[in-house]
This record gives sequence, C-alpha cells and structure tokens, in this order.
Amino acid sequence: MSAASGLTLETERLVRLTIAICQGDWHSLRILRREAPPGEPDRGWREALLQSHLFAGIPRMVEACAVLLAEGGLDICGPEEIEAQPIDPERGQRLFDEIYGDTGPAVTEALARAHPEILAITLDHAYKRVLSRPGLAGATRELLAVGALAAGNQRRQLASHARGALRLGALPEEILAAAKLGVEGLPEEEAGALMETARKYAGA
Repeated sequence: MSAASGLTLETERLVRLTIAICQGDWHSLRILRREAPPGEPDRGWREALLQSHLFAGIPRMVEACAVLLAEGGLDICGPEEIEAQPIDPERGQRLFDEIYGDTGPAVTEALARAHPEILAITLDHAYKRVLSRPGLAGATRELLAVGALAAGNQRRQLASHARGALRLGALPEEILAAAKLGVEGLPEEEAGALMETARKYAGA
C-alpha cells in the first residue's frame, strides 16, 4: 500500500493520472509518465485514459494523449483491447443498476426528464461502451471516478460513485484515499465538504 494513502501504489497512480487529465494539469501528467515504474504504462493506464473523457471531456483526453505520447507513449495496445461489435446491449444497464442500486430508477427518470438523449448517452456510451469494459476492475474504475469527481467539486456525483465503489468491492479507506487525492489544492471549505460526502457514502 502507498505510504501516502490507503491505495495500492498502482491504483494511486491511476487516480492521479485521472485527476491530472481532468484538471488539465499537464506538468503533473508528464511527471507521472516519466516516473512510471517498470511494466507501466500498461493496460490500466490505457483504460484510465479512455475513461477520463467521461469526467474531463474529449478535448482534455485528446490533449492528454499528446502529452503522454511525447513522454514515451502508453506501450502497445493489444488486440484484446479492441472490443468486438456488437457489445451486449444489457451490459451497461447491469453496471448502472449495480452502482446505483435502489436509487437507479430515480436517476434514470431524472436523466430522461432532462433530455432522453442524455439518458441514452449515459447508458449506451458511458456505462456500456466505457465503464463496463474489461481490462480494469469495476471497483478500480469507481475509485478513479471518485478522484475525478472530488477534484471537480461535484458532490452529488461523488456521493453516487463513492457508494458505487463500495458496492463494487472497494474498501471505505480506499474511497476516502481517492477522494483525498482529488481535493488536494482545493479551498479548505470545499475540500472539507467533499470529504464529508465521501465519508458518508463510503460508509466510513
């Protein structure tokens, strides 16, 4: 485990990678890549990069690609990383239900009420095409989400994904560690409120 958190060193690097992309912190991203240990970047890095656009937006994901490629790249993407089409149409819904539990129907209704296409994008793209991909454990993906959402001061979504991380098998101390990495550098009041949300919904 990391001396600085309750995460393994490998998972901590992936959380920091995600946060750097979400914040557009290209200096930290360069340092992460330069200091990558033997065997990394690996598929976990590539999956974290793919997932990052859900929280950072596509432009920052694309910029992150340029930064990482300039620092040595992300190693070779194996053929097993390219998913055959079509993907099981129910895969995203199953993950969504697992993460949201009994609050899922209310979330679905709210998204559809805002705009039916938002619900379709959430289920068909975010959950089916990205978050349920093989190559990175569901609990780890949720820890990356926790770090990103804490960094973005998104308390409502932080609550959902802290609870989702717990449901997928992450430990409370791992969830709090990911959130703590996310709030680094935020104003004290905001950071405190975000950590209180993480503690509440991680069952800590």
